[in-house]
Amino acid sequence: MIPGSLRGALERQLKRVCRLHQRDRQRGAGWVELPAALARKSPAAARELAWQWLFPATRLYRHEGTGQLRRHHLHETVIQRAVKVAVREVGLRRRATCHTLRHSFATHLLEDGSDIRTIQELLGRKDVSTTMIYTHVLNKGGRGVRSPLDRLTGDSTST
Repeated sequence: MIPGSLRGALERQLKRVCRLHQRDRQRGAGWVELPAALARKSPAAARELAWQWLFPATRLYRHEGTGQLRRHHLHETVIQRAVKVAVREVGLRRRATCHTLRHSFATHLLEDGSDIRTIQELLGRKDVSTTMIYTHVLNKGGRGVRSPLDRLTGDSTST
């Protein structure tokens, strides 16, 4: 689920990836790891732009089996470090991590009225009970419930 507000930034990132991939190919590189069945069926796909990572690693590596110069995706620790730096730079006093962002995403979806099964699917959870932990934030008792009639009439003063 990608917000529309990020469209421009993602388009710029895609252009950067395209330029990087062109440079890699000119240097004799440009391959990525593909699932085994796809690699057998369409070996040239590993060098096509469509299969390149949206957020590629900064360095190339040589694949032991083929000798190809390949590029992997950014490692998760790069993202974790960036979040840590951002938290420090904005002066947050509470601990905040990538998992905090995931938790906030789920909580805000619940606050906006998304159903728990949809959130479960978006988070990739197998069991809805593990997704239910996010509902504790919304535990407002009867005060958190609006009458369906108020939603139709636009009245927000129900108690």
